[in-house]
Parts: sequence; structure tokens; C-alpha cells
Amino acid sequence: MSLIKRDTPRVIKFTPNINPYAYGSVLAEFGNTKVHITASVQESVPPFLKGKGQGWMTAEYAMLPSSTHTRSERERKGASGRTQEIQRLIGRSLRSIMDLNKLGERTIMIDCDVIVADGGTRTTSISGAYVALEMAVRRLMKEGLLKQNPIKDGLCAISVGINSNNEVIADLNYEEDSSCETDMNIVMTSSGKFVEVQGTAEKEPFAMDHLTALISCAQTALKVVVKQQQAALETI
Repeated sequence: MSLIKRDTPRVIKFTPNINPYAYGSVLAEFGNTKVHITASVQESVPPFLKGKGQGWMTAEYAMLPSSTHTRSERERKGASGRTQEIQRLIGRSLRSIMDLNKLGERTIMIDCDVIVADGGTRTTSISGAYVALEMAVRRLMKEGLLKQNPIKDGLCAISVGINSNNEVIADLNYEEDSSCETDMNIVMTSSGKFVEVQGTAEKEPFAMDHLTALISCAQTALKVVVKQQQAALETI
């Protein structure tokens, strides 16, 4: 059976400047999924970087209790394994597009708080985090704290999957994600280079043509994400 592609993502929107105290802030929306994202600046670095003349980039991720169908408990005793995995993914994805030597001995902290979860919270967070990061860097440069732009490229991410009807779907909502036989998260730069590819067969192992179709579908959908990111940044 031939594969059917649905490479148009859900309605995507980035609303910048939603938090007056952060160096950069955005509400990232992919369909019904909504993530509140801020970028804060700390004039210090972790101990392992002190005196080395370079900066650091890190991220935290959380889901608000009412973001899912049933109330989830706050992680007061520490981040769960899933939360830690997503935080690390966001952080290393952002670091891949940064020249940390140009940042100086300061840290940019990205906080991603999921308000509504309807699939793709980690990819929505990454795509929105880039917008917040760009805003923060622009402010640092405007204030004269940075002489050079440390951002080397843009960053975007999307989820894709294949269901039992052999449909390749971009930007999965919760229902689609839970019913897909293969699902994948793809992080790319705006110029089209891969940062991370996470793919899992939920049932039967997937073939090479499925992998190619998933990547192709993601590449097409991510062009829409980049366009919306750029449109949001043009308004600030």
C-alpha cells in the first residue's frame, strides 16, 4: 500500500512579548497545544565554565496541572524522567545553533511551561524557544552587552507519524499521536540541517521508505514553522 502524505501542519502561531519581565517571551501555539516560553539572562555560568570566557544555554520544561485531560501533579520533588529528557532535548537543540564563545560568561535560561497539551509539546517548545532566544539576544545586543550575535542559525521542530492507514501525518495532535504505529520528532535548523531525529516503532518495525517519507513530510511542514517564526520576529 502506498503512503499518503499530509504534510500541512496545524495552525501555527507565535505571539511575542507576552511577559514584560523576561528578556524574550512568546506564546507558541501548534493547533490546540499552547506553551508559554520565556528567556531569562543570568550574568554567571555553571561552575564547570567559570573563567573560560564562554556562556551557557539551558532549558527547563513543565506541564501545568490542567494542561491535560486529567489533572497532573506538579513535580515538586524533582523532574520526572520524561521531563528531564525533554529539558535536555530543548537545551542541546538550542546550543547546536549557538556560538557560546560569543555569549560571554552569562547564561540564557529558557523556561517552557505547557498550558494546553494536545500533542507535540516538546517540538512546540523548541520552535517557540528559538523565538524567545532570538528576542533575548537582540535585547542584549541593543543594550551593548553583546558585541556579536551568537546565534548561527534558526531552529525549528515538528512531530510526524504514520498511522494504520499508511498516512504520513505532520504535527500530530494527541489523538493522532496515540494511534500512530510509528512516530518521530525532528529538530532542524532553519537552513535545513538536522539537529536531532527521534523515531520509534510503536508496533511493527518501519522500513526505509517509511523513514524517508517521515523526514520528507517533516521538511515540508517545517518550512511553515520557519515562516511563522520569521513573521513573529519581524513584529518586535
